[in-house]
Amino acid sequence: MEVKHSGVGIASFVTSIVAGVLIFLLVIIAGVLEVSTPGGMDEESIAAVLIGLFLFAFLGAELVALGLGIGGLIQKDRKKIFAILGVVFSATALLITLFILFLGLAMG
Repeated sequence: MEVKHSGVGIASFVTSIVAGVLIFLLVIIAGVLEVSTPGGMDEESIAAVLIGLFLFAFLGAELVALGLGIGGLIQKDRKKIFAILGVVFSATALLITLFILFLGLAMG
């Protein structure tokens, strides 16, 4: 009998990659807006609020990917490579993003 890939693990992998890329793009956009605006970006502007909301949404997606990856790891009789990759990528994206956020708080 051939062991199949975990569907939950594949979902974790795809979700972690997509959310990670979107977080990266969002950080780039926020940095460009901050640098290109004289005096820095207004924290109450619509752009700043939308960036914050999308950041929380994408961080939530990374948490979902982490949960799916853990679920894929505990499945029996399934290949675990995508679950492992999903856990690693989502945990890495979460840690890097949180580090950037705390760095911004400390410097601001």
